[in-house]
Amino acid sequence: MNPLLSAEQAVLGAVLLDPDQLSHLDWLAPDHFYRPVHKALFGALRKLRNDGHPALSADGPLPLSWLTDAVDEAGLYVRGLTAVYAHTLIQECPRTEHAPVYGRMVLEGAIHRTIAQHAIRLHQAARADAVQGEVEGALRTADVLDGVLTDLARSWGTDPRPVAPTGAPTAASAVPPPVHTDQVAEDERFLLAVLTEQPGAMDEVAAWLRPGDFADPAHGRLYRCLSALHHRGEPIDRITLLWEAQRRGLLADGTLSSEQLTAICDGMVPGSADWFGRRVMRSTLTRTAAASARAVRALAEDEALGPGRLINHALHALGLLAEVRTRWAIANGGPTPKLKTSVPSAGDPHPARVRAARARSTPHSAASPPTPSSPAPAPAAARPPSRGHP
Repeated sequence: MNPLLSAEQAVLGAVLLDPDQLSHLDWLAPDHFYRPVHKALFGALRKLRNDGHPALSADGPLPLSWLTDAVDEAGLYVRGLTAVYAHTLIQECPRTEHAPVYGRMVLEGAIHRTIAQHAIRLHQAARADAVQGEVEGALRTADVLDGVLTDLARSWGTDPRPVAPTGAPTAASAVPPPVHTDQVAEDERFLLAVLTEQPGAMDEVAAWLRPGDFADPAHGRLYRCLSALHHRGEPIDRITLLWEAQRRGLLADGTLSSEQLTAICDGMVPGSADWFGRRVMRSTLTRTAAASARAVRALAEDEALGPGRLINHALHALGLLAEVRTRWAIANGGPTPKLKTSVPSAGDPHPARVRAARARSTPHSAASPPTPSSPAPAPAAARPPSRGHP
């Protein structure tokens, strides 16, 4: 039995049996249903309610026209829907008064699907940008995903805030080194050569380029050596770089050989460190966008995650991209972008709608016993039995 399918059938069956349940489901939309036939039928039921169907004001038993008219209206948008299936939906509803809870289950499934779909789009946009040497498509799609997460959080009734899942990877290990193209590797070698041979070249990239931006881990460790020399104010050339690489164990652990370092330095071409650095940054931005998309999709496909945790974990996964995006803006001299995931909106839903979306009923408080006017003990029949006595 599919829990989500059962929830969709149950909420529709509840509304078919009791149209008044629609007043408790104003926060539920037809698009929240997964099956097209359920989506069309729920939209038809809401339309009949909004049009003032006679069944809503009828006295006595619910007229059969409520069911048949809903089936006819939904049949304008989908095929194969019959009154027989509508009766099946009614049979699948255990209790009509539980409709808000069934609707919450439908909304939860819709949140998982929506996040997964937008994560797939982000991954596709990042891969396309990587091939075309651009970043605009990935950045726009990431903005859309960020806005969708914020809207879903408010629909669910929670505050959108990034929260790291248990055992979340660090920023350095969250982006696995993908299969990089020869062009990316060549850009990294040229950049390292320029940084080594051109005096003052590190000043152009030190503020925004990081070792983790290199697709080749060996290139990243070599750039770390250059950054260390630059930070200490020591001169940079092929000899000092070779010495720093030896001190950091790059020659001993086989990461790099002196011949490989010499080949990188000899491969310098006329160019700007800033220009090559921005090419490396562009590559890491698309890689990070793809990695964030994969992480968000994996979260969305985890059915054990509640919507609140899913949304906040997904926002945390997007934070890795936000950090790279900030440095990309610095490298290009533009304004620093800021995500608006935690900024409240003036159009927040009414608290009553939030409570309905959560479908968490408020228990009635038990009536307080009357205060006795005298210290006389209560009758024996009203006194609860003491523990340990018959």
